[in-house]
Amino acid sequence: MAASIFNISKGRWGEFYYRVKNNDGANSAIIVLALATSGLESDATLLDTDSVSAMLSGTTAEVTNTNYARKTLTDSDLSAFAADDSNDRVQLGLPDQEWNLVGAGDDWSKIVVAYDPDTTAGNDSSVIPMSLHDFVVSPDGSNITVRFTSDWARAA
Repeated sequence: MAASIFNISKGRWGEFYYRVKNNDGANSAIIVLALATSGLESDATLLDTDSVSAMLSGTTAEVTNTNYARKTLTDSDLSAFAADDSNDRVQLGLPDQEWNLVGAGDDWSKIVVAYDPDTTAGNDSSVIPMSLHDFVVSPDGSNITVRFTSDWARAA
């Protein structure tokens, strides 16, 4: 799964992960969402956006398939944040995400991982996109699984 880091999150993704893992704020979370193929803007355009709201303000749209909903990952979903001193880096993984019985409709092209500082606010303008992943699938009523690698994000 090819991935890119949004410009707003370069140098910050580790801190966002750390904040969620340590409940700093209490309602912070990592959000996983899918983007539809139709109307999808270029990666260069998407990577310049500073919020999920801005990312979805052009022709790019989130998928609307039956049984699709954003995934919200909280502290209990994330592995410990720990520096790998032996290799002089920080390497973080995310758990695989599964959507069950996703109905036909929108084809999927991208997965976005984002940081929400307060899930109770309900406002995409404060949700910061972190990483963008190629993920091409045409839902047909079966399950869809996104498999993140153990090094979803690495800084050395």
